[in-house]
Amino acid sequence: MDQGQALASFGALSQETRLQIVRMLVVTGPAGMAAGTIAEKLEVSPSNISFHLKELDRAGLISQQREARSIIYSANYHALGELVRFLMEDCCAGHPEICAPAAAVAACCAPSAKG
Repeated sequence: MDQGQALASFGALSQETRLQIVRMLVVTGPAGMAAGTIAEKLEVSPSNISFHLKELDRAGLISQQREARSIIYSANYHALGELVRFLMEDCCAGHPEICAPAAAVAACCAPSAKG
């Protein structure tokens, strides 16, 4: 991941509703969640949730797939992993053991089906 993509990702995540959406989709897993369900759970209007989903999709942090009349959104685990790797790229000036706990958490949480 280059710095420009990292900035776009952080920009998208720097808004409370969008951060909540990504966290919810990470927990939901590869099956994802319909936009209407996301709006209900976060108590946000459908038009508002649509705006936020579009921003997250543009940043590459989520993906979408049409199922019948619904659009299902899921976390893009690959992109989220790249963002974590970008942050930890030069971890602790040659002492990676300091970052090992964070790296282990990031590595264990991604489902095998990448978004």
